[in-house]
Amino acid sequence: MTPDTASTRAALEHAVERMRADRAADVAIAAFRRRFEQLVGGDDGLLPSDELEPVGELPKLDELPPISDDARSALDRAVVLKLNGGLGTSMGLRGPKSLIEVKPGRSFLDIVAQQVLALRERHGVRLPLVLMNSFSTREASLEALARHPELAADVPPDFLQGREPKLLADTLEPVDWPQDPTLEWCPPGHGDIYVSLAASGMLETLRERGYEWAFVSNVDNLGAVLDPRVLAWLDAEEVPFAMEVVRGTPADRKGGHIARRGDRLVLRESAQVPEGDPSFGDLDRWRYYNTNNLWIDLRALERQLAEQDGGPPLPLIVNRKTVDPSDKSSPQVLQLEQAMGAALGAIPGARVVEVPRTRFAPVKTTDDLLVVRSDAWTLEQDGRMVPAFGDGPPPYVALDPDAYKLVPQFETHFPAGPPSLARARRLVVHGDVTFGAGVRIEGEVELNGPAEIADGELLRG
Repeated sequence: MTPDTASTRAALEHAVERMRADRAADVAIAAFRRRFEQLVGGDDGLLPSDELEPVGELPKLDELPPISDDARSALDRAVVLKLNGGLGTSMGLRGPKSLIEVKPGRSFLDIVAQQVLALRERHGVRLPLVLMNSFSTREASLEALARHPELAADVPPDFLQGREPKLLADTLEPVDWPQDPTLEWCPPGHGDIYVSLAASGMLETLRERGYEWAFVSNVDNLGAVLDPRVLAWLDAEEVPFAMEVVRGTPADRKGGHIARRGDRLVLRESAQVPEGDPSFGDLDRWRYYNTNNLWIDLRALERQLAEQDGGPPLPLIVNRKTVDPSDKSSPQVLQLEQAMGAALGAIPGARVVEVPRTRFAPVKTTDDLLVVRSDAWTLEQDGRMVPAFGDGPPPYVALDPDAYKLVPQFETHFPAGPPSLARARRLVVHGDVTFGAGVRIEGEVELNGPAEIADGELLRG
C-alpha cells in the first residue's frame, strides 16, 4: 500500500480541492478524507476468518409479535428509502435499472410505488417514498415517478448520492480524463447513504417533519416491502440500526455474510477476504447473509453524524478499475468505497433479524430477470411479489451469457414472454435457444442450442 508521504498528502489535497469545486458538502469531504487515510495507512478493511466467530440463533421475523397501535404510530414516523443510483449498463441498457419492465407494463419503480401506496392505505399513515438517485438516474426516475402523483408527500421525492474523484493507482492523484470528464468521478459505494442523507439536507428535512425511521433497500429487490412487525420491534427496543439476513445458499457465496468480531457483529464482503483465505463460502460456519434490507433510526444517525466527522466509521473497500471501464488500456484507478451494511459493526447496539428468502429477490442479471418475470412470482394488487415456490429458494436459472447477458439479446429469445417456472427447480441453457409461447419448465432442465422450443412444449427433468 502507498505510504503516507508528502506526495500522497498533496494528492489528497488535490482531490479535496476538486471536491470543493464540485460543491461537495463538508461532511462528504470528511468522509473521503477518512477513506483516503485508511488507504495510505494500510487499513484495507480485510477480515481474516481467524478473527471472526460464527453467529448463533437470531430473532426471526415470523416470531416477532403482531403489530399494535404503538406500531402504527411508529409506521407514521417511517420513510421507505430505495437505492436507485444504478444504470443497467451491465445488462446492456443506458437508463436507470429501476425502469426495466418486470411484469407487463410494470417496472421496478412502478411496483415499489404500488407497495408504498398500499401500505399507506392499509395503515392510514404518511410513509413517503424517497429515492437515493445518482446524477445518471435522477431525471428519468423522477419523470417515471411523476406517473404516480398520489405518491406526493411532505418531503422531496429524492436526494443525490455523492461523488468523489477516481484516484490514479500509482500516485493517488485525482485522474484527469478530458475525453470524458464525467469518468473522472465515481460514487463511494452505497455506504455513502449516511453522509448523503446529511449532505443533501434530506436528513434535516425528514427530522423536521417528524420522521424517525428509514427502511432502506435496493430498488431491484421487490421482496423488500416494509414489514411493520420489524419496525415495532426496533422502536420498542430502541435499536439504532438493524439488518435483515437470510440463511445462506450456494447462490450467496459472492454476497456478504455476518460474523462476530469481539463483542460486535460485522458484515464481511467478498472483497474483505484476504487472498488465500478459503473460508468465505463455508455456509455451515457463516450461516447468515446480508439482504441489504436495513433499518436506520434517523435520530441515532443524526447524533452520530454530529459526533463523528464523516459519519459512521465504515471499513474501506478498494475497487480497482480503469478510468474508462469500456477501455481496458485506459489508466488504472482506485475507487474508495464502503458498503452501507457495514454500519452493522460501526453502530453500537446494532441488531440483525432473520427473514424468509422471499424478502431477498434482487435482480442483478438477466437470469434473475427471467425468474421474476415468470410465474414463479405473482404480482398482487398491493404490489407484493408472492412466490409460487414457498419459503425456499427460487428456481435456479443460468442462461448462456454469450446469448442472454444483455437485455436486448434476452428479449429476442423470449418473444412471447417467459416460460412457466412455477414448478421448476433449475434451468440451465447453453448456447442459443429461443422459447415459444406457453413453454413450461418442471423440475431440473438443461438445454443445448442452437434450438427453438415449440409453443406449448413441456420440458421436464
